[in-house]
Amino acid sequence: MKKVLIITYYWPPSGGAGVQRWLKFTKYLPEFGWEPIILTVQPEDASYPLLDTTLEDEVREGIRVIKTPSREIYKLYQKFTGAENIPSAGFANEKSNSFKHKIAKFIRGNFFIPDPRRGWNRYATREAMKILAEEKDIQCIITSSPPHSTQLIGLKLQKRFSIPWLADLRDPWTDIFYYEKLYTTLPAHWLNLMHEKRVLKNADRIIVVGPFLKKMIEKKYGVDRKKVQVVVNGFDEDDFSNIPDQEETDSSLTYVGTLSDQYPIDSLVETFYNLIGENPEMKFRFVGSVSSNSRKALSRIPEKNIEYIPHVSHVEAIRYMRQSGALLLIIPDHSSGEGILTGKLFEYLASGRPIVGIGPVDGDAASVIRECGAGEMVGYTDKVRLKAVLTEWIQGHHKGKPSKTPSGASAYSRRNMTARIVDLLNQLNQVV
Repeated sequence: MKKVLIITYYWPPSGGAGVQRWLKFTKYLPEFGWEPIILTVQPEDASYPLLDTTLEDEVREGIRVIKTPSREIYKLYQKFTGAENIPSAGFANEKSNSFKHKIAKFIRGNFFIPDPRRGWNRYATREAMKILAEEKDIQCIITSSPPHSTQLIGLKLQKRFSIPWLADLRDPWTDIFYYEKLYTTLPAHWLNLMHEKRVLKNADRIIVVGPFLKKMIEKKYGVDRKKVQVVVNGFDEDDFSNIPDQEETDSSLTYVGTLSDQYPIDSLVETFYNLIGENPEMKFRFVGSVSSNSRKALSRIPEKNIEYIPHVSHVEAIRYMRQSGALLLIIPDHSSGEGILTGKLFEYLASGRPIVGIGPVDGDAASVIRECGAGEMVGYTDKVRLKAVLTEWIQGHHKGKPSKTPSGASAYSRRNMTARIVDLLNQLNQVV
């Protein structure tokens, strides 16, 4: 069996979306003749915004997982700002936007480049070199980010070893929707761009989660289009097989995940509020982190029509998807919004519930929803169309209209996505 070294910061017991991608791919890699070796950070040294210990049960038996120390700054950040938690993507879990928080973000954006988790790099690089020296039959190195500092580990290893390197970018680097929140100065931005360019130019292959990000990278740095390949996140069929589908669902429109200030909800709140009068049983449900500003906007909705549920385990999140009348997807209003294609979308598809999307109508997420006949993406300010989509869902719910897994959704299973990863690994080894 061929071996591949996978270097990823996020691994169980980390929770959230970032851990899912390689946890699931490594589950299926052995079925295709590849043995994964995981290099990650020690949980006690890690800066995880979320924990989900249930994911430890999903690590495939027999997979070798090597954990190293790290030295990071987020504990100092918490002491300085008084924050209760490690910041999440878009800082949605921060309850304050005080001067202290702004100073902390400025320091993070200008003195810890590309990110504060770079403190793991020297430990991970040293351990990776040891593994590669001892394991002569490792045939590929994969680095997954964010944190994008992890890609710099791959850059160092490539200089030392003649082993193909595949860089996996789950999100954009300097084009991510919350980048401007870091108050990055021109020198810091230039350094970030330099790191980004070196990684993208030197990696033997780059995989991204959607077509828009692929085009962005090719255009920004003139990268050969054959070098950048799309492998979406997908969904794991096993996650749904143990949770029975529900013939009867409630009348909730459920959002699962992080809702930060960059997620526009004003049109949604107004439209939903206007529909409640005729449909008093309608309910908003938010499962995960909701920023304080978003909660203020949502305060217009009567308390009996809204429900906030803190972060839950991955299994519980899927249960909420299954029992909901419809699922809400919101894309951040940003120049990179067309390319945001979250793993959550594919789990929404697998849940079989109608999807109400708000975001770019020609973006990657909208394309997948249309392709699978799973719902509709509505523009950020299109209140007329949003009202029509919500009304159609309500009427269908009242009639007991059955839900089913959208056509074509099975193509996005984690097993099928792993097969695409394997094709790339095999191609790289043929080249070498």
